[in-house]
Amino acid sequence: MVLNGPNINFLGIREKEVYGSQNYEEMCQYIKRNIKKEIELEIYQSNIEGELINLIQKAYFDKFDGIVINPGAYTHTSIALYDAIKSVSIPTIEVHISNVHARESFRHVSMISAACKGVILGFGLDSYRLALE
Repeated sequence: MVLNGPNINFLGIREKEVYGSQNYEEMCQYIKRNIKKEIELEIYQSNIEGELINLIQKAYFDKFDGIVINPGAYTHTSIALYDAIKSVSIPTIEVHISNVHARESFRHVSMISAACKGVILGFGLDSYRLALE
């Protein structure tokens, strides 16, 4: 399961110099084209924290093998996402399109990294591919 948090649906619209010019649908197609064929993939996006938690719980009940999550701005604020990831015990990789450490200082702290198996950031859309590998 690939989960995308707030404003990821505005790819191609917001801060093109940071996130690139591909829109959200193009990003989803890029991810699907660049993964191993045997991977069954579901991609979701929500601007609502509770919906992301519901999807993490869905991953548990539907027995997903892994979660790749780009929590967007919830990275820096959401203990609830941290708790949800910890509660399902599904290997989870946190991803970011940009290198958050080369940006504003408030982006340097992740509330969910400690719940994740790993973090991949700064490789553009390839961050997703690397996480899925």
